[in-house]
Amino acid sequence: MDVVAVVVTYNRLPLLQRLVAALREVPELSRILVVDNASTDGTGAWLEAAVGGPGPVIEGHRLSVNTGGAGGFAAGLARACDLGADLVWLMDDDGVPAPGCLPRLLERRGELDLWGPAVVAEGDPDRLCFPIRLPGGTRVVHGMHEVEAAADDGLVRGVVIPFNGVLVTRDLVERIGVPRAEFFIWGDDVEYLWRAERAGARIATVVDARFAHPATDDLGTPMLRGRTTYNHTPSELKHYCMARNNTVNLRTYRGWPFVLMFWFKTVWFYLVTRPQPGRVAMSARAALAGLRGDFTGHRRYLR
Repeated sequence: MDVVAVVVTYNRLPLLQRLVAALREVPELSRILVVDNASTDGTGAWLEAAVGGPGPVIEGHRLSVNTGGAGGFAAGLARACDLGADLVWLMDDDGVPAPGCLPRLLERRGELDLWGPAVVAEGDPDRLCFPIRLPGGTRVVHGMHEVEAAADDGLVRGVVIPFNGVLVTRDLVERIGVPRAEFFIWGDDVEYLWRAERAGARIATVVDARFAHPATDDLGTPMLRGRTTYNHTPSELKHYCMARNNTVNLRTYRGWPFVLMFWFKTVWFYLVTRPQPGRVAMSARAALAGLRGDFTGHRRYLR
């Protein structure tokens, strides 16, 4: 099997260096493809110097402008398939696989089309970095012990955290394409997962494979007295993209009732739970832009 790791990076050279050092210790990899989103922190020069070092082949793929995670993964996945990869291992630059992560994932090749490790909070491996909803219900879990209890034969089927150490087969990419580059950030991973589901892909989390990611404590912020949660972020760029892309995803894959529920939660959260009326207006602009097919509005928030 020809396995290519695709890493998307932007102005986080120390984190990229840490990740590449870890990936160089993974003998199952044939190549490490780093997609550089036009970084200005010396990433390009470092990648040029890193070519030819020990371990898997390193290839830098520099983009002319910052296309966000969505554009980076779209370009990287296409390039990996052009190189003949059978499997592509996708990840951001701020995470790092635990020792043995890839071998444990590869044990499931042939069984699955899109699968990945449990993504745990860096420094707290008993806690999930991203809360997940278990299949067959509405229960959202935050701890690894809950995921392990829900597993069947070491898998939680139908659940995966995309672009955080996930493997995707070349066959699936040929069937469904690459992520939507115009999404920029937030929601591109969910869209790709839901597109894979619609295509009948076999999806799962391998619970004994681990991938560490910096904790994201604002994700899953409780609201309505703890009855539900909301993915709050202090970043205006991230919120704009989330409001726009989530509206598009829900409209495309789940239907209008889910869109209306998301809008209700957004209004309630920013008027009652954490009052920020300006966020309501921003959310409305973003949602309407998404419904019109306008994916340019996030540019005003770029720094």
